[in-house]
Amino acid sequence: MPRIEKTNRSVPILTDSCGRKINYLRLSITDRCNFHCHYCMPAESGHNTQVIDSLSLEELETLAQIAVDLGIEKIRITGGEPLLRPGVVDFLARLGRLPGLRHLGLTTNGVFLSSVADELKNAGVHSINVSLDSLNPHTFASITRNRSLLKVLAGIDAAIDAKIKVKINTVPMRGINDSEIFELVDYACKRKISLRFIEYMPVYKPADWQKKIILGNELLAHISKQFDLIPLPRSPLSGPAQNFQISGTETNIGIISPVFGHICGDCNRIRITANARARGCLFSDQEINLRPLLKMTDKENLITAFKTVIESKPDKHQLLDPNFEHKAFNMSTIGG
Repeated sequence: MPRIEKTNRSVPILTDSCGRKINYLRLSITDRCNFHCHYCMPAESGHNTQVIDSLSLEELETLAQIAVDLGIEKIRITGGEPLLRPGVVDFLARLGRLPGLRHLGLTTNGVFLSSVADELKNAGVHSINVSLDSLNPHTFASITRNRSLLKVLAGIDAAIDAKIKVKINTVPMRGINDSEIFELVDYACKRKISLRFIEYMPVYKPADWQKKIILGNELLAHISKQFDLIPLPRSPLSGPAQNFQISGTETNIGIISPVFGHICGDCNRIRITANARARGCLFSDQEINLRPLLKMTDKENLITAFKTVIESKPDKHQLLDPNFEHKAFNMSTIGG
């Protein structure tokens, strides 16, 4: 079983079988999304529809409470698009009051952000990650199958004005948006926000995925041609990005190489989907259905399930093993 220690402040520390400290939960609250990004879901999949039986917000709050009690210090709310979920702001406010939770984050496509940014700040949201793969309206529409770029940009500015820490998430793809790398960095620098580039991931196994991928080290070398990058230490609550300060600015960029960079050695997270599946690894088919356990009055079974997820967390993914086969999935069903 995972080792649970206590610090001097009586904060539990969860450690998996590989010695990694697990302190980060990605909690999906819906698989529904108003975007249909082609790296997230194939064209033939359902669009803007609820395809899974999501947990109630009260059930999701129960899971968050148990996770924090066990030692989770950071929760990021994901989807789908979480701002589509009715009652999400009040839900976030309740999570923000959980004793022991040090960081509450939200990942969004930004379309609805401008109307709720101040409410999210008041609810206790510390950071917002906004998916933005292009500043070109035509490219943006092609990637997302949505034409709401101006709303997304307005949402980013509203979150900045609300004094919420904003980070842009970009998936660079060869021949699609790779010509905009410098433009996106300039955009982030002008707004004094962070930017993170994420290697393209073959979640639903498109036939041409290897042609689109830009390796993290290749991207880093490209950015270094125009910007002076200063390596930054990794924060205990951060994700798996390799972070750099852009010299002379207040902006930092992160490079995440999940496929070829094998970031697994620093992985500090577990995931729970909107329909109650708990996973220790995005690319592992091992999961536990928490829904039946939520119906029990005794929470010990849920606690045991959390510990089992952490204990069974693999040391690394097997995506580069030619004999490995994972089940194809839409990223919106897992929560990223």
